[in-house]
Amino acid sequence: MNPSFLFWAIPAGFVISGIILGMIFQKIILRKLKKSTRVINWHGDVVINALQHWIVFWFILAGIYGAIHSLSFSADHLKIFNKILLILTIISATTVIARIAGGFVRTYQESIKDVIPSTTLFTNLTKLIVFLIGSLVMLRSLGISIAPILATLGVGGLAVALALQDVLSNLFSGIHIILSKKIKPGNYVRLDSGEEGYIVDITWRDTTLRELSDNQIIVPNLRLARATIKNYNLPDLDLSVPVEVGVCFDSDLEKVERVTQSVAQEVMKEVPGGVPEFEPAVRFHSFGDSSIQLKVALRAKNFSDQYLLKHEFIKRLQKRYQQEGIVIPFPVRTVKMDSAKLNF
Repeated sequence: MNPSFLFWAIPAGFVISGIILGMIFQKIILRKLKKSTRVINWHGDVVINALQHWIVFWFILAGIYGAIHSLSFSADHLKIFNKILLILTIISATTVIARIAGGFVRTYQESIKDVIPSTTLFTNLTKLIVFLIGSLVMLRSLGISIAPILATLGVGGLAVALALQDVLSNLFSGIHIILSKKIKPGNYVRLDSGEEGYIVDITWRDTTLRELSDNQIIVPNLRLARATIKNYNLPDLDLSVPVEVGVCFDSDLEKVERVTQSVAQEVMKEVPGGVPEFEPAVRFHSFGDSSIQLKVALRAKNFSDQYLLKHEFIKRLQKRYQQEGIVIPFPVRTVKMDSAKLNF
C-alpha cells in the first residue's frame, strides 16, 4: 500500500470520525435530551438550544487535534497548532456559556416579570460579562499576564468613562427605567415631545416604541428618563374612552340620556375590547353654539381597543337617534343685522 496514503489516511480518519460522532451526538442524543426536558418541565432546553451546532464543532476540533498529533510535526509547530485549537475552544465555549447564561436570565425575568419587566438589557449585560471573563481566560491560557491589563483598566477607567459618557448614561438610565417600573414592555406611552407607541424593548442604549401604524421609534434611554411620560396602562390596563355628542336644544334630555345609556351599555357588552361589567356614564356639560353637549364615558380593555369602541358606538348611536327622533343638529350660526345701519 502506498505509504503516502497511510500518512494522510490516519489524520483524515480522525477528522471524519469527529464529524460523524458530532452529528450522531447532535441528531440523536441532543434530540432525546430535548424531549426529556419537555416531559419533566425543566428549563434544560436553554442549555440544549445553546449547544446546537457547537457539538459538531467541538468534535471536529477533537478530530483535528488527533490528526495533528498523528502527523510528524515539530514541537514548535505542535505548540502553535495547540494554541490555535485552544483559542477556538475557549471562544466557542464562551459563546455557549453566554447563550446559556442569557437564556437563564431571560427565563428568570419571565418568571418575575411582575417585579422586574422582561427586557433584553439584563440579558445583554450578562452576555457581556461572560465574554469579558472568557477573554481574560483566553489571554491567561496563552501565557499573557492579565494583572497589568487589569491595572491599566483601573487606571484608565476614568478616561474610558469620560469617553463613553453618553453610552454609560444611557446604560444606567435604562437600568433605572426598568427598576422603577414606571414603564415596561407592553405599555402604551406618550412622551412630552409627542412621540407615542407601545414599549417593545429596553436595551442598554435605547428604548423602542411601536406606533399603531407599526412604525418604530428609537428613543435614547437618557432622553426617556428625563421626559415627561403619560402611561396609558397605569395604574390599570383598561382606560376611559370619552365620546362627545351634541343634540338639539328642544330635545327631551331625559330621553336622550336613557337612549344614549342603553346604546353605550350595548357596546360595552357586545363589542370586542369593551369592559362588559363597566357602567357607562352620560353627562350633559355645556350649551354649545348649536347644540346641548354631552359626554359619554366608555371603557376599553387596552389603548388600541378604544378605536373600535368609538367606531361602533357612533354608528349605533346615530342609528338609534334616528329611530327615536333625536336630532343631532348641523352647526348653526345666527347673524343679526341692523337695517337702520345699512347703507344702500
